[in-house]
Amino acid sequence: MFTNIAVAYDDSPEAARALVAAIKLAKTLGVGLQTITVMDPLPHYTGFATAADPAMLNTLEQDRSQYYEKLQASAKSAASREGVELKAHLLDGEAIDGIVHFVCEHNIDLLVIGLHRRHDRFSRLWSTVYAIAQNVPCSVFGVH
Repeated sequence: MFTNIAVAYDDSPEAARALVAAIKLAKTLGVGLQTITVMDPLPHYTGFATAADPAMLNTLEQDRSQYYEKLQASAKSAASREGVELKAHLLDGEAIDGIVHFVCEHNIDLLVIGLHRRHDRFSRLWSTVYAIAQNVPCSVFGVH
């Protein structure tokens, strides 16, 4: 069955539902769980702030890091309450490439992803989830 499970995790409600499902699945199978979080880059307008105060970039980067550390701590806490060991991973860069690379590099055999509810069939074809599912060499479990 599945022995190496990962969940794409961010601050969205879809990812939160995917995390809950992944924790339940990992608990049922008696395996550990990993989260993959791709950090959003700082907004482009931060360039204006750093022009006024060069030290501002460091402050903004620290705030960004603290935000993602809290997000990871929340995921670890949720898994721990269910008796599941969770390893959290933060990635920089583009979401699709980062997740696909992580899955390949860590031999993930099941990737759990939260699905956005979309009404337009055409928009589904261009979604991040669709692109990830098409490029990972493992099973993908989509959670509504």
